[in-house]
Amino acid sequence: MTVHVPSYQQFCPVSRGAEIFAERWTPLIVRELLNGSHRFSELQLGLPRISRNLLTQRLDSLVRAGVIERRPAERGRGYSYHLTAAGDELRPVVEALGAWGYRWGGADLPSRQLDPVLLMWFIRRRVQVKALRRALTVVRFDFRRPQRSFWLRIEPPAVDLCFTDEGFDVELAVDADLAALTAVWLGRLGLAESIAAGSIRLDGDEDARPLFGRWFGLSPFADGGAERKLARADTPR
Repeated sequence: MTVHVPSYQQFCPVSRGAEIFAERWTPLIVRELLNGSHRFSELQLGLPRISRNLLTQRLDSLVRAGVIERRPAERGRGYSYHLTAAGDELRPVVEALGAWGYRWGGADLPSRQLDPVLLMWFIRRRVQVKALRRALTVVRFDFRRPQRSFWLRIEPPAVDLCFTDEGFDVELAVDADLAALTAVWLGRLGLAESIAAGSIRLDGDEDARPLFGRWFGLSPFADGGAERKLARADTPR
């Protein structure tokens, strides 16, 4: 677990752990790996503002630290990245950090923090596929500012995020203000409240519209999730 990074020059275990985990972008890389991202392109979607070179450097340093391992890709060229036992033990640390940030980091949503690609990546991850009745469901999301569209192609148990129209019939179109949909996903704003205000509009058949609220999964920190994760972190082991 030794790697050449800027050091606090202390023997304290907190400092030694921070030298590896607390480096910029590293907690978010671990977050993505914990949530099932393994290819470089998947990590980029979850970290849209990190440069390719810096992501490569961080992955290399985590491999040297023994937090992740690099494996040849099962299909195609390149590699996939997976947490080691040491990396997987960071799960409660990442969850507690997220829960603390949800509780104490502020509920405001500055425009500079809004990102439609990142939001759709998170929405894809939390789709409740068991609530869907069809073998294939395609949902289009149309954001107003910036104007951009995304498609979720849901074939349980798989959920794919598409950036172009692949020609499938769309069962539901979601026209949304980016800040409003982000606040709904975070659990800071109710879906019904946003629909009533007109910041989110649903256009689809009679089955698709009422189902939206059932399969649209919220942030794991919403609806008391942050409190539950912090409570688990406080539980004596």
